[in-house]
Amino acid sequence: MADKNLKAEFVTPEEVAASIPDNSTICTIGMTLVSASESNLKAIERRFVETGHPCGLTLLHSCGQSDRARGIQHLAYEGLVTRIIGSHWGLQPRWMDMIANNQVEAYCLPQGQIAQLYRAMACGLPGKMSKVGLGTFIDPRVEGGKMNERTMPLEDMSEIVELHGEEFMFYKEVPIDTLLIRGTVCDEMGNMTTTDEAMKLEVFNAVLATKRYGGRVIAQVREVAQTGTINPKDVTVPGVFIDQVVVCPDPEEDHRMTSSFYYDPSYIGKLRVPEQDIDPAPFNVRKFIARRGCQELYPGAIVNLGTGIPNDMVGRVCAEEGVSDKVMITVESGIYGGVQLGGIDFGIGQNLLAMVPHPEQFDFYDGAGCDVTFMGLGELDGDGNINSTKMGPRCAGAGGFVDITQNAKTVVFLGIFTAKGAKYRFEDDRLIIEQEGAIRKMVKHVGQLSFNGPASRRSPQRVVIVTERAVFELAPEGVVLTEIAPGIDLESQVLNMMDFEPIVSPDLKAMDLSLFRRDGPCGLAESILAK
Repeated sequence: MADKNLKAEFVTPEEVAASIPDNSTICTIGMTLVSASESNLKAIERRFVETGHPCGLTLLHSCGQSDRARGIQHLAYEGLVTRIIGSHWGLQPRWMDMIANNQVEAYCLPQGQIAQLYRAMACGLPGKMSKVGLGTFIDPRVEGGKMNERTMPLEDMSEIVELHGEEFMFYKEVPIDTLLIRGTVCDEMGNMTTTDEAMKLEVFNAVLATKRYGGRVIAQVREVAQTGTINPKDVTVPGVFIDQVVVCPDPEEDHRMTSSFYYDPSYIGKLRVPEQDIDPAPFNVRKFIARRGCQELYPGAIVNLGTGIPNDMVGRVCAEEGVSDKVMITVESGIYGGVQLGGIDFGIGQNLLAMVPHPEQFDFYDGAGCDVTFMGLGELDGDGNINSTKMGPRCAGAGGFVDITQNAKTVVFLGIFTAKGAKYRFEDDRLIIEQEGAIRKMVKHVGQLSFNGPASRRSPQRVVIVTERAVFELAPEGVVLTEIAPGIDLESQVLNMMDFEPIVSPDLKAMDLSLFRRDGPCGLAESILAK
């Protein structure tokens, strides 16, 4: 057997781009811009623009990996990638356009299932089995996760299997030819740390999955250390599994901790920020909705926050109300506690209490299930079905939505009642609608089946839909209107703005006046402790 050189091969981003074969499968690891191999992604883009190669690639990724400009946005060219398999493109406008315009074959699979699929492939299995996705647009009997007409006639990425009389989804393996990962430091042998990365993600699982298929692992790092000087407990990937290393030529631009800043020790546990330095959220309609959603919390609840109002507002409301120590807030990236960032920095947080790898976080969400999850609201129909994944031509995708909502004990959907142009003001503890949105969100039939209402209504799961003017709950008999905001007319501003007729609760009540408080806490701590 030929000797293997235990010294890492150090290469340039240009050499990486030139080494990727046409018609191969490339996998990237990251979330938003966290841990994105920006130097290598930019080099691939440059080479394709200049030469037309590599081309015909399949791109596999678990979570959204962009900040609208960087990350895998660099690969969004017709011809460079012919098939994309991922979970979320909400911060990737070029990818959403390509999917909507049938310029690429596009499969949306649940984020947790992709992250765990790497682990299954690493173990030598042909895929992974789960109940996640059953009865949703991911189910091959519905849409199979196919996001456009170009993809519809193609093979399914999953199938239905039966075991012991129960149905399961079986997500098929996706052999990886090239894997792009990122770390903080590696030594001369390639042993790589992720100590200054803001998430743990699924790096090692994806590395072993790639090795199983004989693929290449390429790591981007910030610095190189002498062999033997790295604490072995800090090594995320042993160097024997890394084929090539790129030392980032421009760390402040291409090795940022996240989109908004290059480095901040408070997001990796090396510094705790005084709580008074965390500004409360300004009072507006989003905070109003988040406050009402937080009334569903109770002491000891393990909470998940999805993107949008949940992640942008719920954690900040809990901090302002002094209840952060009464519940445990988590995010799908694997973080526990603290105060979470949102938007283009989704998935990281300050003053964290714990951080676990991405696949293990979804082991919890898929298995035991969190106590309360807060998710964004796209569309709601009379059966209680929710669409939060595809709004017209806008193909945002599921992210962790399907994994988490199927198994959470309580699901709280947060969103405005109408979309596109709605304007509000608050006056004397009343909500005033100055202008209705142009798009109705309470529809006859949702555009995509992200959450299966009838299946949820047959289960013990509690589902609450919170908007600025009305609160609904799912019951065995249908969608029940339970609360209305003071200042809102039931007929003209709620019922007449819906394309289906909800069940109006005989105990319909007004939303709590404390939610209107402009300055300071609204008394959430007292209401939570009362439970």
